Amino acid sequence: MTADATRSIPLWLLYDDEIDAWRAERSPFIESWLNEHNFKGEKHRVLLVPDSTGAVEMAVGGLGKRQGGLSLWHAAGFPERLPPRRFHLAQTWNDAEATQLSLGFAYGSYRFERYRPGKCDRPATIESCPNADHAYVAGAAESLKLARDLINTPAADMGPQELAAAARLLAERHRADYKVWVGEDLLTAGFPAIHAVGRASAAAPRLIDIQWSPPRGENLPRLTLVGKGVCFDSGGLDIKPSSGMALMKKDMGGAAVALALANMLMLAGVKARLRMLLPIVENSISGNAYRPGDVLETRKGLTVEVGNTDAEGRLVLCDALSLADAERPDLMIDFATLTGAARVALGPELPALFGSDDTTVQNLARVAAAEHDPLWPMPLWAGYDDELGSKIADLNNVAASGFAGAIFGALFLKRFVTETPDWLHIDLYAWNPKERPGRGVGAEAHAVRGAYRYLAERYGVSSR
Repeated sequence: MTADATRSIPLWLLYDDEIDAWRAERSPFIESWLNEHNFKGEKHRVLLVPDSTGAVEMAVGGLGKRQGGLSLWHAAGFPERLPPRRFHLAQTWNDAEATQLSLGFAYGSYRFERYRPGKCDRPATIESCPNADHAYVAGAAESLKLARDLINTPAADMGPQELAAAARLLAERHRADYKVWVGEDLLTAGFPAIHAVGRASAAAPRLIDIQWSPPRGENLPRLTLVGKGVCFDSGGLDIKPSSGMALMKKDMGGAAVALALANMLMLAGVKARLRMLLPIVENSISGNAYRPGDVLETRKGLTVEVGNTDAEGRLVLCDALSLADAERPDLMIDFATLTGAARVALGPELPALFGSDDTTVQNLARVAAAEHDPLWPMPLWAGYDDELGSKIADLNNVAASGFAGAIFGALFLKRFVTETPDWLHIDLYAWNPKERPGRGVGAEAHAVRGAYRYLAERYGVSSR
């Protein structure tokens, strides 16, 4: 126990099946106190135990029933339910449990205060467990906060220029190479689909290219991340209803997740040559907006008939994927808030996972589940591929069928990944729609922790 911890308040975390034995080992006063308050270890319930002066002697927190292993979500609710004092864990936990609890405390302490600084309730301070993986906890907490701040910020303050600036800051911090194509430069450089989607906005579309390698990393495998950066999606000329636009500030959630994951990987020194591509646009309406029925050129050379301007994410991604694919990376992962169909199928908590290699898909799903950051494997069903056909172009950006929308989105992207042996597509929501302990309504950085653990396992990191 550290010196700081000796001056803090002990916090006991107990499952419901541990309460009776724990209570029997305490003083008669504490035993009576728990009985009087009928404390049974309910998940996230907190009971403060006073000393003879009325000051807080200890706190007891409930973990609920034992099921699914201890995760950060067991701890995330405590910072907001404890008084704003400093606490330390009274028990000894194994390394994995200590790491999950420490990250959970950090996650639950998050506050988005850009527009009302200092007016949120102060969370309790909880000391990190001594045997936790402190480097992982610090990197994950910082990166998850980065993604959540970006997603939570309204489009007026997080448009293409601001999101690109955030990417530049990250590149500069890690001394990575940074390149950007803006506006008409996209046409000159061969990214016509990105330009078409973003040209109607007052904020010019752009493509960010960040490249980083650890020292002496010339012969390491290539790893490429691609993130959908639609800073606001009106739906274009196929305009969304007002209810459909309400959360569209989060449509750059794929880019935010890619930035957060890249930050974790660079902090840890992943043993790979890392590249990150972020196509960044606002899908707006003006006289020069792209239209339903238009045929767009793409970097790949394929022509795309626009069946719906509200299926814009796959159009900006296809040019970025084509650029990445030409390099034949060892692994390419794209992150995108791509389809409502994925949410209909799996709900807001389970990102849909597609991939060209079944072994990679299953390994990522396994590691992500162990990290309590689940991804759900979905099929790239080739039998549906002809649904994307067009009579006047190589393919349409939407299918005529109203079924299997998430699969159609993935199959569209697959047309632009022809050289890379191992490609993953993650269709995520990037939002928590309901209030839960430690997880308020707002941005959610899905897939960051699970993908990091998998990539650290696959390539290795220098900080471990």
